Amino acid sequence: MALLVENISKNFANVQAVRNLSMKVEAGEIFGFLGPNGAGKTTTIRMILDILRPDSGQITWNGTPVREIPRKAWGYLPEERGLYPKMTVEDQLIFLARLYGMPKETVKRELSDWLERFQITTYRKKRVEELSKGNQQKVQFLATILHEPDILIMDEPFSGLDPVNVNLLKDAFLEMHRRGKTIIFSTHQMETVEELCQNISIINKGQVVVEGSVRQVKRSTGRNLVRLALDNDPEIAWLDQVPGVTVTKRRQDYVEMNLAPPATTEQILQAALQQGGRITRFELAEPSLNDIFIERVSGIAQPDAPVPAATNIR
Repeated sequence: MALLVENISKNFANVQAVRNLSMKVEAGEIFGFLGPNGAGKTTTIRMILDILRPDSGQITWNGTPVREIPRKAWGYLPEERGLYPKMTVEDQLIFLARLYGMPKETVKRELSDWLERFQITTYRKKRVEELSKGNQQKVQFLATILHEPDILIMDEPFSGLDPVNVNLLKDAFLEMHRRGKTIIFSTHQMETVEELCQNISIINKGQVVVEGSVRQVKRSTGRNLVRLALDNDPEIAWLDQVPGVTVTKRRQDYVEMNLAPPATTEQILQAALQQGGRITRFELAEPSLNDIFIERVSGIAQPDAPVPAATNIR
C-alpha cells in the first residue's frame, strides 16, 4: 500500500502552483513534505485530500483514486486551523469524531487518555477561545486523530508550540507510527524532520527538487563538515588562512568548516594541536538537513531562474 502522486499540476488563473509533481509515500511511514513559503505544499496537500482536483495527473492510495477513498480514512490538520472558538474542548472533539461515525463512549474514553497525555485535562470544559495558541494546537491535533484515520496529513503541526509541547507532539507522532498510521507533515523545523522522518520530499516553485531518505539526502551532497573547538581560541581565526578550508559557521562553542583538497582532517587536527590549547571538540559530520534545504531552495529561488531536475536518491 502506498500513496502515489503522479505528475500532478494545478493552475490558478495565470499562476502555476504545482508543476508535474510526483512522489510516493509508503504505508506506515512518517514522511516530510518540505518547501519554502509559496512552494505549493498546501495546494498539493489539498489535492491529495481531494479538496482540490489537479488539472492533470493522478493521486491514488493503494491503487484507488483518492476521490474514492472514504473520508474516515483521512485525518487533516490544516495550517489555518479549523476549531469552533465558542464550543468547549470536549463538545467539539466529540462532535467532530461523531461526524466520522465514531461511537460517543469510545470517543470519550480515547479523549480522556489523550487530554491527560497532553496535560490539558483541566481545559476539557473550557471554550476553545479561552485556550492559549499552543493548547489550541494540541486540541486541533486531537481533532485530527480521534476518529482513527489511516492517513494523517498535517500542515505545520508544530507551529506555535514551545519546546515542551513540541516533545509531547513528537511522542504522539511516534505513537501514531506504532499504530501503523501513515503520516505526512510539512514543517520548517528541519531538526524535527531529521528526528522523525524516514523519507522526505523538498519542493520549490511547485516542483520536487530533492527526494529520498533523510540519510541518503544528507550523504548525497558528497561532502562532510568538520567542527572544531579550542578552549584558548574560540574564534580560531587561523583557519581562514589554511588552503582548502572554508569556514561556514562560527558559534560560541565551535567553528564549522568545509574541507577541499589539499586540506584534510588530519592536517586540521595537527594544526589545532600545535596551538597549545586543549581541543574540546573535533567532529566529522554530514551537512544538516537545514543546510541542504537552504542550499537547494535559495539557489533556485530568484525570479525566472531555471529549476533544476529533482535529485532522486531513493
